[in-house]
Amino acid sequence: MAEPRNHVVISEASLPSLDVIAKQVADDGAGAISTFSGTTRDHFQGKVVLRLEYEAYEAMVIKILHDLIKEARSKWNVMHIAVYHRTGLVPVGETSVVVACSSAHRADAIHSAEYLIDELKARCPIWKKEVYEDGSVWKGACDNKHHH
Repeated sequence: MAEPRNHVVISEASLPSLDVIAKQVADDGAGAISTFSGTTRDHFQGKVVLRLEYEAYEAMVIKILHDLIKEARSKWNVMHIAVYHRTGLVPVGETSVVVACSSAHRADAIHSAEYLIDELKARCPIWKKEVYEDGSVWKGACDNKHHH
């Protein structure tokens, strides 16, 4: 089996396609690749969303993501893992976060991908500004307050 690979990328650029990211975690020994992608939707609680803006404490996000990957690897038999998160402006219809995990069997890939996205949202210092037609609001991980 190939040495386990971890790809952790925080970037203002558009994220690679799911196909490209799935290839990064592909392995001849992997019978399963599970992916999750989070996309900006056009509404939230009845409000029209124009775009999202993300800010991240990048060095801390990268450290926490590597910790989360170690935790996932301790819980499930995962081969390769990729986690991408976009910062800056993310228009409606574009992807802000992708998690991909490969494993021999599907349960490990599915559970580790779910764990990684849930824990990323709970623990990473990433703040999201939802920009609506009638104003905007900041939301953040760990209920951290974010002010400009």
